[in-house]
Amino acid sequence: MLTPTTTDYRRQILDVARHLLIEDGYKNLSMRKIARQLACSQGTIYLYFKNKDDIFYALIDEGTEQLYRDYQTILTAPNAPRTHLEQICRAYIHFGLTNPGYYETMYILLPLLKKRFSQEQYRRARRFLDLTANTLSNYAAESGRTLSDCFMEATILWAAMHGLVTLIIARRIDTRLAQEILIEQAIARALNGFCYTITQNNLTPTPS
Repeated sequence: MLTPTTTDYRRQILDVARHLLIEDGYKNLSMRKIARQLACSQGTIYLYFKNKDDIFYALIDEGTEQLYRDYQTILTAPNAPRTHLEQICRAYIHFGLTNPGYYETMYILLPLLKKRFSQEQYRRARRFLDLTANTLSNYAAESGRTLSDCFMEATILWAAMHGLVTLIIARRIDTRLAQEILIEQAIARALNGFCYTITQNNLTPTPS
């Protein structure tokens, strides 16, 4: 409930909107529903957000910023590139499974938006991919090679992690499989696939 003593109205609006998006879907989200949940007037919501798309974009920005900070924390530690890759894969999966509201808003509900991402919004949203691409490039360099399209490889790795997170959130994984073991095996297989890739034609030896 929004009260005269509440200082972070914007935070509360976003929290309620995130839960409503998961429960009711984007099409059924409305400023009226948000106001009803917070026991305030619709006019109060409009003081902070122009419409529900504005709220949606704010949630995407928050989620991508949190994921980006998680990656930065990992990649600033003095570890080998392979270790960094394993850790950011785990961080991505952990983020998705512990923040399903953010995750679904960022990667599943987004296509429902009427308004397209601006270039700046797209740049912010894909920063974690840029960090992944740089780490993959560093990993290849350890083998004395140069990755010709590191962003493509980062996107393929992301697709593998996204598929796993989406299936777990949707509870489409067979209960006979231990989730933690499945996650570790998925990461290992994905990175081993990249190890194989560095022997193929899309990598060339680094000039000596």
